[in-house]
Amino acid sequence: MNYSPNQTRANDDDFDDSLEAAVKTYQLNYHLKTTGTLDAQTVSQKMAPRCGFRHIIRAQTGCERAKMRPVTPRTLSTLCLISLSFPDAKSAVARAFNTWTSQTQFRFFQSEDLASADLKIGFYRGDHGDGYPFFGQNGVMAHSLTPTDGRFHYNADYSFSMNPVAGSFHLETVALHEIGHLLGLGHSSVEAAIMWSSIPVATVKGLHADDIQGINTLYDLEPVRISSFVFQRTV
Repeated sequence: MNYSPNQTRANDDDFDDSLEAAVKTYQLNYHLKTTGTLDAQTVSQKMAPRCGFRHIIRAQTGCERAKMRPVTPRTLSTLCLISLSFPDAKSAVARAFNTWTSQTQFRFFQSEDLASADLKIGFYRGDHGDGYPFFGQNGVMAHSLTPTDGRFHYNADYSFSMNPVAGSFHLETVALHEIGHLLGLGHSSVEAAIMWSSIPVATVKGLHADDIQGINTLYDLEPVRISSFVFQRTV
């Protein structure tokens, strides 16, 4: 939530109008009762594991995403997976890219050239140089940056697994979500969509019609080719 508190009330315990409006926007995004207060349901949702993508204040449905066009590139090239130390993660991320390929006009391939890669994926802890440090298990299990930055980071303080396992996040599901951000999508207000911001542990999800509509709206159904992808060993 982003808000600018009324400075004359910055030190008291009351909500100002800006904070109340921000809470209502958050509640609207998550289909909660818009009380404008931090009630039990709102606090519970805030504590749920989530993606740390911060660029969109209000989640959108697929048809609304045309408004994001200014941050969407016409072409992207190279993303590589190079770490032999994380074979499970490497194959899970590759499958996630294949899923986007099967439902869109994107094409991906792997490269071993990290320096020239446009999209780079890795596991990180703490401050890792992108301005969005991880603070242990604080609710953000992964984040990625919009085009044309192209970085996607798993929070290495969390547990990830190939299969749905209690206490672990599904590698491929998280990758499918974060790749959506790499391609230019923001969070969706449709809970069934892969671009819904909260990803519970041991949960497997695929692309939803809203995700496909969103990506097609962004790119006007034009062929877009992405050439290779890189997975960095950073832990």
